[in-house]
Amino acid sequence: MSEIIKVGMADLKTCLPPNGVTTLGLGSCVGIALRDTGNKVGGLAHIMLPDSKAVNTGQSNPAKFADTGIDELIRQMEALGANRRRLVAKIAGGAMMFALQGKSTTMQVGDRNVEAVKKKLAELKIPLLAEDTGLNFGRTVIFYPETGDYVIKAVGKGEKKI
Repeated sequence: MSEIIKVGMADLKTCLPPNGVTTLGLGSCVGIALRDTGNKVGGLAHIMLPDSKAVNTGQSNPAKFADTGIDELIRQMEALGANRRRLVAKIAGGAMMFALQGKSTTMQVGDRNVEAVKKKLAELKIPLLAEDTGLNFGRTVIFYPETGDYVIKAVGKGEKKI
């Protein structure tokens, strides 16, 4: 019998088949699902901010940031036997949840999160297979590493699989 492991905000979890991972309430946050296509080890990170170096808070939670969260997720997946060269990614979230006056990019956290995630994946040469990002609504996701299915649910939008 499989288990669906819950991932909190600024959190990450790994799993082995047939288990899955889920996170609720991705607004401007991004859910990064990684999968080893060989042994099906998987993981999900719920990142809140794009860059740990831009925030001088002494924050010690790597899962909070795109740059450090992806590295930590890979480290934990490798501890379960994942091979970095076989990793692929899918992402969801990065919405603009509130209308903004003017064109301030500092408040467009969702867009900046998506950009930072894509940049980090490109640096690590991890292919991004699919995404459901942007727009103005939150998402709840469930990732099944065994099949690679990334199920996205949004209020009033139904369910989709990428």
